[in-house]
Amino acid sequence: MTNLTSYSASQESIFIRKDAAAQLIGYAPDTLKKLRANGVLREGIHWVRINSRSVRYNKVLLMDWVINRDDAQAHERAIEMFFMSLPSNQKTARRKSKRSSETRCA
Repeated sequence: MTNLTSYSASQESIFIRKDAAAQLIGYAPDTLKKLRANGVLREGIHWVRINSRSVRYNKVLLMDWVINRDDAQAHERAIEMFFMSLPSNQKTARRKSKRSSETRCA
């Protein structure tokens, strides 16, 4: 399994165009399209649809797929780790309300 860095807004974009994705992993852009069509690369995980004519590839998960394509469990763990590192999956500190602190004192 690869060492995935957690998502950070300060990092460069994790979504890349098809030409950059193809160059990154050494595949032709048409091969990426075939992998999408066959369900090997999954929408919402390996790629996202920007509009009807444009998609972007998740650079981190695409690289991990290439490295772990013979180890599906390792790649699934990488997907899980990636999504858990997103800001939307981070726990937020809960504020204590005045009402709950008053109830405790009573």
